[in-house]
Amino acid sequence: MKSSCVAVLSTKPKTVIKDYARLMELAEYKKSISKRRELALKLNLSWSLYYPACSTEPWQLEGVLSKLKADGYKKILPVENKTVVTNPWKGARQNKWLPIIEKHGLKFQPLTDVSWNVYTPKADTPAIDAIFPEGLKIPDMFRGKDVMHLPTQKCHGHTTITGSMKNAFGGLITERRHHSHKMIHEVLVDLLSIQKEIHPGIFTVMDGTVAGNGAGPRTMEPVIKNNILASSDSVAIDAVSAKMMGFDPMKIPFIKIAHDKGLGCGDVSQIDVVGKSIKNVNYRFHTGKSPVVFWDQMFRKKLPFIEPLLFHTPLFRLCVLGSALYHDNLWYPLIGKKKISAFEKTEWGTLFQKYA
Repeated sequence: MKSSCVAVLSTKPKTVIKDYARLMELAEYKKSISKRRELALKLNLSWSLYYPACSTEPWQLEGVLSKLKADGYKKILPVENKTVVTNPWKGARQNKWLPIIEKHGLKFQPLTDVSWNVYTPKADTPAIDAIFPEGLKIPDMFRGKDVMHLPTQKCHGHTTITGSMKNAFGGLITERRHHSHKMIHEVLVDLLSIQKEIHPGIFTVMDGTVAGNGAGPRTMEPVIKNNILASSDSVAIDAVSAKMMGFDPMKIPFIKIAHDKGLGCGDVSQIDVVGKSIKNVNYRFHTGKSPVVFWDQMFRKKLPFIEPLLFHTPLFRLCVLGSALYHDNLWYPLIGKKKISAFEKTEWGTLFQKYA
């Protein structure tokens, strides 16, 4: 018997909310998420501005919240963190999360406004220890709560693909998490070990209605794929997503390492995929690198003598400014808006515009 299960369904704008409900049932989410415990709904904000496939889609959030509320879940806290280049409140507005959250009688909680304290893992976390020798601070409010991740199906310049495991990266580390880029795959595995210690239940609902190809997590090509995924195994859902995108999951380091450590199943042949067969699914995606990702990796890995000067002094402010200027003031208005205009002519683009 296969120990890990990933549910995959095809969907369309007219049925997406009902399809999310069916997806969560197929993946047996109630076995992981308890009505008795509080649930941290970890949203995914890769850009404060809206860009298709980049961050948690509004229909993804609505589908999940509608199902949770219909099934009697009441202790739900939608949360997201900041990075050095994103703002959770701006992102919640631009991605149209706030009206959906308010509609369901909930409040959005930026992780910038909660207390963070050092957590000492029981598991061996060598990468975390190396990056944060002073100790890893995590949000106190996460401890003892179940967590549900809401990532999108997309490529990532640092990790090939991003999904459930990478989504935890945005919640369990402060905005200083950019220091983890030089050991990013190992850090993601360490974070999964920590998640398993602090969260009684972990579940992921991934949106692949519009998937991101190329230089993710922001400057991508949005591609309509009409798929949604869910699983209680973070490694398995990332592996299945990677396979669907055209990658060999076991050649992606964070998936392989997590699989080998027994933190989940990364071998698709050992995963029970229910709902829709992915045997012949291949998006033929490729991972690119934006100039920001390229130079980040260059300075951290190829020219390490520069890292202390550039990333650990006030000079880092210039890096942040450069990233913001490139993404928000150059790429988005010159290239991104053209892609958004094309997206708006699709059924999913029409649905996005219907949200408040």
